[in-house]
Amino acid sequence: MSAIEALDGAWMRAHPLAPPGDGGKDSRGRVLVVGGGVELTGAAMLAGVAALRAGAGKLQVVVAEAAVATLSVALPEARVLALPQNGGAQASDKAMAIIAEHAERCDALLIGPGMMDDGDGLAAALLARETSRAIVVDAGALEAVRDGPRRQGLVLTPNAGEMARLLDWPKARIDDDPLAAGRAVASRFKAIVAAKGPITHVIDADGRAGRYAGGGPGLGVSGSGDVLGGLITGLLARGVAPFEAAAWGVFIHGEAGTRLAGRVGRLGYLAREIADEAPPILSSFD
Repeated sequence: MSAIEALDGAWMRAHPLAPPGDGGKDSRGRVLVVGGGVELTGAAMLAGVAALRAGAGKLQVVVAEAAVATLSVALPEARVLALPQNGGAQASDKAMAIIAEHAERCDALLIGPGMMDDGDGLAAALLARETSRAIVVDAGALEAVRDGPRRQGLVLTPNAGEMARLLDWPKARIDDDPLAAGRAVASRFKAIVAAKGPITHVIDADGRAGRYAGGGPGLGVSGSGDVLGGLITGLLARGVAPFEAAAWGVFIHGEAGTRLAGRVGRLGYLAREIADEAPPILSSFD
């Protein structure tokens, strides 16, 4: 097993992001965020904003049709697509046709912000499709990974409770050794895993692992995970390789927490403020 890599500034300088160039928004990739229900539309917004703050060029967000007008005003940078709702059957043929059409034209796909579970089968249907697109899976959409067929090319962003469900392990076992748990998830699902916690590990299916120990307790706030998922997806859309995208996303997210802790306080800043720190953090490595 290789040594654990410290995901710090030196690592980022040794694994630089490609310069954006002069190609405009089309050259920096298109992100598609597939969110959850009406009451958690804000999660999709947090993720979408984070993807743009990470440098993605275009953003599309799919949310329940009842939330489209509100989100279109709150997030004018995005094209907001309506997910038909027929008795809660969000994975209907019509819904899937809408999502599939846009998924094939995106460069990176994020499934899960605001999803409490995959009771409608939407995430499972998306993950069952053959695609070469980079896919980040978070929150309730992780249920579809656990129960569905194995596939290549996933980036998973579970917390300890979600890792416990993915592995059918007691949560106490995850808490005792989160790195081992993350490696087990990565190996079982052939995925890149950003195992979230006070110390976050980024792990690939072969056991390569990076460790980020910064950020502070303020990052443990509602919506913070949605921001992390968006940052990683935005970097993937720019063409960053999955392990590096996850590592950079975790680093940016954590360093944003450090900056906000110094300016606002160790606790009390909001998830919506985290993504705003991404551009200056990225610029510090130019």
